[in-house]
Amino acid sequence: MKKIFSLVLVLAATFSGLKMNAQQNDIVDIAAGSDAHTTLVAAVKAADLVTVLKSDGPFTVFAPVNDAFGKLPAGTVDYLLKAENKSTLSKILTYHVVAGNLDAAAVLAAIKKGNGSVTLTTVSGGTLTASLDNGKVKLTDEKGGSAYVTVTDLKGSNGVIHVIDAVVLPK
Repeated sequence: MKKIFSLVLVLAATFSGLKMNAQQNDIVDIAAGSDAHTTLVAAVKAADLVTVLKSDGPFTVFAPVNDAFGKLPAGTVDYLLKAENKSTLSKILTYHVVAGNLDAAAVLAAIKKGNGSVTLTTVSGGTLTASLDNGKVKLTDEKGGSAYVTVTDLKGSNGVIHVIDAVVLPK
């Protein structure tokens, strides 16, 4: 019995340490630690948004995975990463960010309160429409494109990340 109790204490201490450590990471650190977000992290660096996204926030980031960037027309990512296209890249990236800390429960509540959809104002000044489609949160951009949230509530010290399967684009 003592061995089981000791094991439970050790496991509890280990998992609490991991949770505390995760909460100390900001949203940039979380994305940088993900093999699925290397393109996003490279883009954030190229747009000089690291300092902004490491600030207090809070921010809600809809973070496209590498495969999402791969769905863009050939050459788009390389084009956007060029220094002369920094303002366009910045606009696209900040279109994926909403001020505030909107965890999955808050997004779902806003969709319900909005009778099936909610308009989110992005940091870039554009809008995204969040709705439910077959039980999944769907984001529709200003151009009519859409992305689905595949992972929710990656919480950092300055906000939350929701992983999406496509890049959303402003007008």
